[in-house]
Amino acid sequence: MDNFSQAATVVSVTCPCCGLLCDDLTVQRDSAGQLTVKENGCARAVAFFARAVAASEPRIAGKPATLQEAITKAARILGDAKQPLIAGLGTDVDGMRAVMNLAETNRTTLDHMNSNALFRNMLVLQNSGWFNTTLTEVRNRVDLLLVVGTDVVSVNPRFFEREIWNKETLYNQDTAKREIVYLGGRGLDTSTGIAPDGRKPDVIECDMDRLPEVVGALRAFVLGKPLIANEIAGVPAATLQNLAQRLLAAKYSIVTWAAGALALPHAELTVQHLAALVIALNKTTRSAGLPLGGSDGDTSANQVSAWISGYPVRNSYMRNIPDYDPWLYSAERQLQNGEADALLWISSFSPERVPPATDAPTVVFGEAHMKFDKEPDVFIPVATPGVDCKGTMFRIDNVVSLPLQKLRDSKLPALAEVLRAIEQQLGQEQGAAIC
Repeated sequence: MDNFSQAATVVSVTCPCCGLLCDDLTVQRDSAGQLTVKENGCARAVAFFARAVAASEPRIAGKPATLQEAITKAARILGDAKQPLIAGLGTDVDGMRAVMNLAETNRTTLDHMNSNALFRNMLVLQNSGWFNTTLTEVRNRVDLLLVVGTDVVSVNPRFFEREIWNKETLYNQDTAKREIVYLGGRGLDTSTGIAPDGRKPDVIECDMDRLPEVVGALRAFVLGKPLIANEIAGVPAATLQNLAQRLLAAKYSIVTWAAGALALPHAELTVQHLAALVIALNKTTRSAGLPLGGSDGDTSANQVSAWISGYPVRNSYMRNIPDYDPWLYSAERQLQNGEADALLWISSFSPERVPPATDAPTVVFGEAHMKFDKEPDVFIPVATPGVDCKGTMFRIDNVVSLPLQKLRDSKLPALAEVLRAIEQQLGQEQGAAIC
């Protein structure tokens, strides 16, 4: 058993900061529990692991309380509510399983803090399907990467380092010869798209609000459809025709995007164009889509919700059965309309992801450094998976789960422990009411 009071160097650490779940970090721990990334960490990972051990004292209305007092108060708030809402959902697999159990016990609605971006992809998958691939397949096979509407590194900092410019592949591919094309956006950081031999990527800029037109035109050119236009949203038609021919000539092209960056009306229709583009390419060559992003456990939360309820997040147990509606069960909409009469906000990874302003009684189970403009009715600091406790998370490609290590002993309770205690208390109170 690890002695967390001793200094140590821990290798092969998995970082939960983004959907890549990079699992090659080396982290140094001193005798006080302070962590320092020594190898393979991006700036986000360095800051994440460097957070100091924080006080573990729960609060009720801003005043110190014992853990049991805080659990009792939180259970009372949730138990008294007619339409409780659990949102945020920044947790790992174990925490989300406990969330699902509590939601069923207390007839609660669920929504993740990243659902607006998540559903730009989810609605396409549900409506028309898609042909997507995995990070491992990209690492070993891609010869042309089309990056749409993002620089990638703002959401997945080590993507090019780990998946594109990797030195070894299963099929002895020379990765330095891979071609990179950026499409959409302006002023993106394309420096990581520069090949090891210094070859710069191709950049086709357009305003983000015109991106749907450009992607639609590119799809048309791939399908061989004529367009009576010299330019589309400022992009020469010949440029898009050339890109279409390059995609058709590639042995294995990848079309990637980050849904969070597509903050434009009806962004799911742009994603649908991209999915259809990939399908069209597969008529004569090999191509696949790769949605990127992933943060605050959104992929893991969605996976667990699908296993247990049969639906993605934005579902509800209010009717005592799983019920799914991506509009009706939006946390943002419910809180704005005053429909939710109690909010449980969960954010185990990010102290800056605080609950939205609401007049509803609010319970927060979150990272210990969280600060609030308005103190919640109950705040219980919980362990961060991958730092203060063990855990499991799913990678952004949805096919690989990776273990998270416990690196120090912070005395913070795991989210699953706190939720199980609340569920048990609610069950006891419901049983007493029946008697």
